[in-house]
Amino acid sequence: MIDYNTFTLPNGLRVIHNYDGATAMVALNVMYDVGARDESPDLTGMAHLFEHLMFGGSINIPDFDSAIENAGGMNNAWTSNDYTNFYDIVPAQNVETAFWVESDRMLALAFSDKALEVQRHVVIEEFKQTCLNRPYGDMSHHLRAMLYKVHPYRYPVIGKEISHIEKVTQDDVREFFYSHYAPNNAVLSVSGNVSFEDTRRLAEKWFGPIERRSITPRNYQPEPKQIEPRSIEVSGNVPQTAVVRAFKMPGYGEPDYIECDIITDLLASGRSSRFYRNLLMKTGAFTEVDASIIGSDEPGFLMLNSKLTNNDSHSVNKAIDLMMGEVQKLVDGDVSEYELTRTINRFESNYMFSSMGFMAKAQSLANYEMHHEDINGVVERYRRVKVEDITRVAQKIFDLNQSSTLIYVPQK
Repeated sequence: MIDYNTFTLPNGLRVIHNYDGATAMVALNVMYDVGARDESPDLTGMAHLFEHLMFGGSINIPDFDSAIENAGGMNNAWTSNDYTNFYDIVPAQNVETAFWVESDRMLALAFSDKALEVQRHVVIEEFKQTCLNRPYGDMSHHLRAMLYKVHPYRYPVIGKEISHIEKVTQDDVREFFYSHYAPNNAVLSVSGNVSFEDTRRLAEKWFGPIERRSITPRNYQPEPKQIEPRSIEVSGNVPQTAVVRAFKMPGYGEPDYIECDIITDLLASGRSSRFYRNLLMKTGAFTEVDASIIGSDEPGFLMLNSKLTNNDSHSVNKAIDLMMGEVQKLVDGDVSEYELTRTINRFESNYMFSSMGFMAKAQSLANYEMHHEDINGVVERYRRVKVEDITRVAQKIFDLNQSSTLIYVPQK
């Protein structure tokens, strides 16, 4: 059980607080309801660029990192298709510094031409390193483009192509900032050795004066239902063949989402999972085999991932048949109460251990507050899933007409 309190400022900023007296530190986390899905199709990568720009100086603070480091702290951030998240860790006696710097960059960036050029260069180099020069680095580009034809999930967070980042202007930056980075589009989460009273006082002092902004509505079209299998083969400078088969699934919070998460755990979580015992250890066909969900807010996908021992087409077909054979067992209802309970127990253990630290609690609390959920109800929601639910959802999700298969082979 995680004890927490919440309140909302008049400007719309939602604040959630957890006191942790076991640490001398405080984590302050600001999650914005903006991600890659909020970008223009011809200007992708903006949310990720902003993750970097938010460290390039704000209206009153020219050097964000120095301000936090001088207070004995550290900071970082991440971007997804749905959200952008910033966090700071500081000694409790210097917690006001974190409120000051985070509120200032919510108020306004410096909009410096130099900062834009520096961060543009950083993001372009990151694109080259992670997508162009790393084995399988462009796999997400190929997979998402096959899975989505209309929805903005069709391009990855880092952007569709480098040219989009190259052409970003200062006007683009200002428009994107004032349309998304606002108190009424964010959650402030605080965990650590700071009282609820001090958290409220500091939030009102530093974030309270920031005015609401008009948030650009999401007006893109939902992804049309996929009615036939899709498959592509690509080649690149990779050491072995990789095979991914993905199936469309509900978004976060929708019916059957939790069942899909449990299904991937049944297949591939730990050494007791089916993929590990039946495929990796017994067949000799794989060097890696896994299953996972993308975990997106809007309808996403469940993936069966593998890397193969051999690269010939026979081995590819065999690998797909083996993975689908394990899936078919779930479709046929071959799941015991014992196996389901064991899998949910493992989920609970991982969830509880991953939420023990004050930094983890700050991020988790922000995420669940963003979704208007009680963090203490997560495990119970998983506990309510029955064996018959797993069979029903497996029969629904593992429809080959809604599958997309990516085969990534070494260049000859």
